[in-house]
Amino acid sequence: MTKDLLANSMATIKNHEEVRKKEVLIEPASRLIKDVLEIMKEEDYIEDFEYIEDGKAGKLRVNLSGNINDCGVIKPRFSVNEDEFEKWEKRYLPAAGFGILIVSTPEGVMSGKEAEDRGKGGRLLAFVY
Repeated sequence: MTKDLLANSMATIKNHEEVRKKEVLIEPASRLIKDVLEIMKEEDYIEDFEYIEDGKAGKLRVNLSGNINDCGVIKPRFSVNEDEFEKWEKRYLPAAGFGILIVSTPEGVMSGKEAEDRGKGGRLLAFVY
């Protein structure tokens, strides 16, 4: 059994993007993975995704758009204050304004830009560019 479902799903997406696949199947599904995929969809890194009922955990079918150069989880999941996003963007993203950080806040999972605009801090989950 895998320990970090989010890390496995991000690695699977990255590998399928590298070989230019149009679709990837992620299993097992989790609410956190769905929330991260929703952010990626809002930021146009993926086209769409759908949940497929399959026994206990289910699966996610993700339609890729070819817009991802790299993606991954951030380990350990560092705490970030609302005024520290620029520091973390410099560390994980290749250039200013290029890519997103995905953050878990008390109001739910959101992009780093959205959390900064709302004045929320949280835990860094992933990066995508």
